[in-house]
Amino acid sequence: MHSLSQLHTFGLVAHAPFIIEFNAIEHIMAHQCHQDAFVILGEGSNTVFTEDYYGEVWINKLHGMVFSEDTTNHYIKVASGENWHSLVLIPGTVGAAPIQNIGAYGIEVGPYVDSVEYVDLATRTIQTITGTDCAFGYRDSIFKHALKDKVFITKVNFTIPKLVATVTSYGELATLTSPSISDIYEKVIQIRQQKLPDPKQIGNAGSFFKNPVISTQHFTTLQARFPAIPSFPVSDDLVKVPAGWLIDTLGFKGKIMDGIQCHPQQALVLTNIASGSGNALINFARQIIAEVSAQFGITLEHEVQLLGRINRITL
Repeated sequence: MHSLSQLHTFGLVAHAPFIIEFNAIEHIMAHQCHQDAFVILGEGSNTVFTEDYYGEVWINKLHGMVFSEDTTNHYIKVASGENWHSLVLIPGTVGAAPIQNIGAYGIEVGPYVDSVEYVDLATRTIQTITGTDCAFGYRDSIFKHALKDKVFITKVNFTIPKLVATVTSYGELATLTSPSISDIYEKVIQIRQQKLPDPKQIGNAGSFFKNPVISTQHFTTLQARFPAIPSFPVSDDLVKVPAGWLIDTLGFKGKIMDGIQCHPQQALVLTNIASGSGNALINFARQIIAEVSAQFGITLEHEVQLLGRINRITL
């Protein structure tokens, strides 16, 4: 059995019988599984092994980027194993971007995905799907449904308009005055360092829960009880509520349970501060979910992928 502790940023002790690195598409197409289950990892920033995993662990090491442009757009073709932080300051690898439809500061990646290339694991052929057909939703895509566990994403192709809307009206970025790209870059780094723990120092997987989307009617009822509750409009009928605010309001920020802590600066993040276990993490997360449901009538969903012995865990 091989240690997985250094392969997922939460750092829980776990092992697996097979860890396989893929640095070429040909290797993916030729590989024959030894086990019934497998999981594909980039940098392990959105996956937590809660115990020993008895499937195969595939490490994505595909690299390469190609840039081009015309008068209106930038075009970027990026191998799925490339570091995402170097592009848009979000941890992880590029291959996870279309799966999660990752986002930050009010912008999601979906609208900028022109197409996704992948190996169909059943036919061992290379396929391409357009961004439109990826069925992007809030932290959701076709790769979590119809194509779940059926493909290995190899490349993501982006089209980014040169006159794209900026993120400077969102949160603390609104304090910037006529910022340059480097100003925005430095501010984002500062915000993340202040609010989010470095996984190299404290084990964590970033935002543990999704921000829930509720009906405007539900929100109006909550607002009458909690006037300070923040929100972001999704549509005429739906509102997004910050999960961190819900968790913080219930007093979880800074709370510790069996080596797992709700981060003191950002309640949305759970951390492994004292050799916590998978059971401790699951129990703590379930307690948060139960109390948020009881107080606000909202069921939180975990954003991170939780893996048990041979399957994914749903809290």
